[in-house]
Amino acid sequence: MLEKLDDLKDKYTELSEKISDPEILSDSHKLQKLMKEQAQIEPIVLKYSEYKDVVSQLEDSKEMLNEKLDDDFKEMVKEEIKNLTAKEEELIQEIKILLLPKDPNDDKDVIVEIRAGVGGEEAGLFAGDLLRMYLRYAERQGWKTEFITVNQQGIGGYKEVIFSIKGKGAYSKLKYESGVHRVQRVPNTESSGRIHTSSATVAVLPEVDDIDIEIDPNDVRVDVFRSSGNGGQCVNTTDSAVRLTHIPTGIVISCQDEKSQLKNKDKAFKVLKARLYDKYQREQNAELAKTRKSQIGTGDRSERIRTYNYPQGRVTDHRIGMTLYKLDSFMDGDISEMLDALLTSDQTEKLEELE
Repeated sequence: MLEKLDDLKDKYTELSEKISDPEILSDSHKLQKLMKEQAQIEPIVLKYSEYKDVVSQLEDSKEMLNEKLDDDFKEMVKEEIKNLTAKEEELIQEIKILLLPKDPNDDKDVIVEIRAGVGGEEAGLFAGDLLRMYLRYAERQGWKTEFITVNQQGIGGYKEVIFSIKGKGAYSKLKYESGVHRVQRVPNTESSGRIHTSSATVAVLPEVDDIDIEIDPNDVRVDVFRSSGNGGQCVNTTDSAVRLTHIPTGIVISCQDEKSQLKNKDKAFKVLKARLYDKYQREQNAELAKTRKSQIGTGDRSERIRTYNYPQGRVTDHRIGMTLYKLDSFMDGDISEMLDALLTSDQTEKLEELE
């Protein structure tokens, strides 16, 4: 590991020299590529430098024990050695995590799909609650959101809503949210006060570029139709809505939120690319997932991943057994603690697989 870290440090120095080269500075494309490469390894190099400093201090402290010291000072040195040893072990663990193979999708923007599941109108209301939760979280992160498809229910819920989130590391933060979310509460329509259980499904897909996946135009049937539901005059009186059918897979995407047929078509193709990329990726990871101890990170859409219990004010993630008793703030987008715990658990599993 140390040899690999030395190589990365040398590469970082080499990249720094290239970036300051006048010839490179005049080529914006090449400069951007080198800066991105440097930024990817910088956290590892900085952590390695911190590790080497701690090792050096530890060696100095151990040498001091060989000298003639009074008892009080000797105890201070021993305490320092104890603290530095713990710090050394902590840094080794952090470096191992940084050296884990990086998910190529982590830096990508995402497309989030939320659909009402079991529970009728209450499931649609819960889908709306999840939508607000993710929008508030995106707002807290300073990310931009844009609706792609919205299919509302009459009482304020959603049968389906698809939207994009654009922001640094969006996929790396939200990729563990895919699966079945379950809610336990007394619906407003329930006169007897009985607790109902409903569900909604969430899918988080990385946005993909043409370079990631190519779609043969002959494989896609494009239909246009008149938009329905709320909207301005143009939306409801022109054939602006678009439906894409990917013939080989049977995937169907509809988009009617924009007044422009061209914009709806562009949004629909964006979702289709993300769905196809996600489908192929999950198929490739299927065998690997069988060997994993849990389903974290596999994106299994049929798995119940989390329960939101309103009477008890708690939210429980079943994959890592974590329960938080702050449901109100959680539903208001304060979900970072849970997302961080899921990431840590996944990284721990991967480290165990390597050892």
